[in-house]
Amino acid sequence: MTSVASSADGLSGPVGVCVDRPLLSLDRPFTYDLPAELGAGVGSLVQVPFHGRATRGWVLGSIEDLPERMLEIKKVVSPVRFFDERRLELLRWVSERYVAPLSVVISRAVPPRVASEEAGWDQTEDRVVASTRPGVARDVSVLAAYRGAEGALEAIGRGTGAFVARPAPDDEQALAVDAVAACLAGGRRAIVVVPEAAPVPATASALLDAFGDHAALFLGGGKRSRYRLWLEIAAGRYDVVIGTRPAVFAPVDGLGLIYLARESHPAHREDRAPYYHGRDVALARSRLERAVCVLAAVCPSAEAAALGLPEVEPSVRRWPPVEIVRPGPAGRAPRLVKALETTHRGFVFSPLQGYGVAQVCRSCGQPAACASCGGLLRAATGAVTCVVCRAPGRCRSCGGTSFGVRRGGAEDVEEWAGRAAPVPVRRLREDEPARLPERNEILVGGPDDIRDLGTGDLDLVAILDVDLADRRPGLAARERSLATWMEAVGWARPRGRAIVQASSPGDPMVQALVRGNPDRFHADEMRRRHEAGLPVGAAVFRVIGSVDLEVELRPFDPSTLLVSASEGRTVCLLALDPERVSALGTRLRELAANGVVDRVEAEPHL
Repeated sequence: MTSVASSADGLSGPVGVCVDRPLLSLDRPFTYDLPAELGAGVGSLVQVPFHGRATRGWVLGSIEDLPERMLEIKKVVSPVRFFDERRLELLRWVSERYVAPLSVVISRAVPPRVASEEAGWDQTEDRVVASTRPGVARDVSVLAAYRGAEGALEAIGRGTGAFVARPAPDDEQALAVDAVAACLAGGRRAIVVVPEAAPVPATASALLDAFGDHAALFLGGGKRSRYRLWLEIAAGRYDVVIGTRPAVFAPVDGLGLIYLARESHPAHREDRAPYYHGRDVALARSRLERAVCVLAAVCPSAEAAALGLPEVEPSVRRWPPVEIVRPGPAGRAPRLVKALETTHRGFVFSPLQGYGVAQVCRSCGQPAACASCGGLLRAATGAVTCVVCRAPGRCRSCGGTSFGVRRGGAEDVEEWAGRAAPVPVRRLREDEPARLPERNEILVGGPDDIRDLGTGDLDLVAILDVDLADRRPGLAARERSLATWMEAVGWARPRGRAIVQASSPGDPMVQALVRGNPDRFHADEMRRRHEAGLPVGAAVFRVIGSVDLEVELRPFDPSTLLVSASEGRTVCLLALDPERVSALGTRLRELAANGVVDRVEAEPHL
């Protein structure tokens, strides 16, 4: 049994230490004797003897049940306490939910340490309290005009709860600023999580403009500057922290709001262990710290929709007119070509790179395939290369280098759109930062160019190749496509329009674009995923281990258990009720110690 002392006080005697060894088989606290003169407490980074070697670890708290043999902590490595009891509770939640070693969770929650930046750090000095700092008065008229805003504003000001916000495209930044202003007015602090760092999101820029020195931009930067800023945040020098996914763990005291911008963006999911999702961690932290969590997106994810949270949305329809047209000859509808003739500022979304896809070898007449790996060959910038291995294009059958190409990529779109439009048409290159079109310019871009760039005010937004969404791999491919398209269509606000090329106008995904409301699509998506055996809201794990693995997992009654073999090991993909994850995690840790489990990946990309 463990009892945790206050991290503001030094501890002594038997304490639990999380040893910095990222192995599931060692994911438990180890007991050490902490000398009082070291002045360490919960969250202290210390050096301990472990299996005959000096190893670092973090103090978790006092221990009541003592082992027969107990070694002594050698020294305190840093004067900084990297977490307190409240944040330790969150870190443990992440470790349990994603079946990841606590040491890995702690490492991901704190930027890499730079010891020289800790000079003069005093853990006992008084921190600046948000309620004693001069406030930032701001009218919250944008948010106040939304349906459901009254309950949200009341909760943000002095309560707890969670909400899904669907901002009008031209209100996306203002809504975040209003929510933070309401939080600060209640004497509490805020964290705003954005999915991308470059270019600096318009939401981040708007918050910096609104709150100035009260706000910290925790985006990118070098190792030294990032650690220095983290220490300043821990010292309570900022009331608003704006950052990418790791900012959800920022050491902010007096937290009143976590605002997750563009909630459906895939970058909110961590691709390395512990594989956490920013949405779930934000919701958990808001519950633990009695704060408010707002999940904001023009098109929320199916997971957010399934939570059944109160919604905050415009009181009147705020969506550009959207016209659906069937693709015409060579992949371009005559209606779209005609619209481009009168467009002076626009964006054409083309998901395919290059000029087109090689279809057939002109030398031997065989279907085109890469001679090195058999992959797809794409024509781009005057050359043909493999999209898989990047090798120069050579026919797999005869080694020929001349191919018949089916046009349809962004380079082809740049050509034909340029012939129709009265202004220059430019394709955004891979090394060019995403941006909105300038005056008298039409841009052609793909998924990576749809960023948080602010209000578009474009004459026209065109979405091409909608039909390709059904052919893309991945369980959530349709949802990711729709979220991207809706953000692009939103650039036509407040005075422009959108044209969408689609062969099936009645598809729920297409209708969501027309209505600016994904509710029908979410219902269809939930049905589709349930039929696939991976229902929305289920906890999904990929577990790799020995031949005994399948037998060990079946007692947890997964809704889906798919078993395959790879390199002599068993690979199990299972989906189960989230309530069973705690018991599953306990068993997987035991199996890892016994050599049955090699690796656990939570919420894998499917």
